[in-house]
Amino acid sequence: MKTLQTHLVNYAGYHRDLRNIHTHFVGIPLIVLAVAVLLACLPLGQGLLALHPVLLGAILFYLRLDLALGALMAGVMLLAGWAGTVLAALPWGLWLGLALFVAGWVIQFVGHAYEGRKPAFVDDLVGLLVGPLFVVAEWLFLLGFYRDLQARIIETAGPVRVVQKVAAGG
Repeated sequence: MKTLQTHLVNYAGYHRDLRNIHTHFVGIPLIVLAVAVLLACLPLGQGLLALHPVLLGAILFYLRLDLALGALMAGVMLLAGWAGTVLAALPWGLWLGLALFVAGWVIQFVGHAYEGRKPAFVDDLVGLLVGPLFVVAEWLFLLGFYRDLQARIIETAGPVRVVQKVAAGG
């Protein structure tokens, strides 16, 4: 099984343009929330929703990769699951879930237009689970955590590119 570093390095290889990373800070949370809403709209019976086994599987995946980061991801996923359940209960919850899903993917594809590269999940469906982890890891890097992991990712995937705007008329 792949390690945390292997997953993040692979995913980061598709995300080296800072504008793409920034779109992921918005698009991926929208998609996670949308999926939670949509899965909360699907009852399995006896009080279970399709959301519950998916959440459990995702949380176990994250915990297997790294206990501390997995615990943080569990909190994020449980919060998304709770919010998704609340939103799904609204009379227009299904439509909201669909709208969030489309909006999140539109933002993602704008980011990948900047990147000039297809999304990671096209080559490996596990990228759909790694995406939320990547966003949380990027936030942690910005806050000064997991510096060794960040350095290994940059060493393997390369540095993040920052595109400078050219001033008009100058």
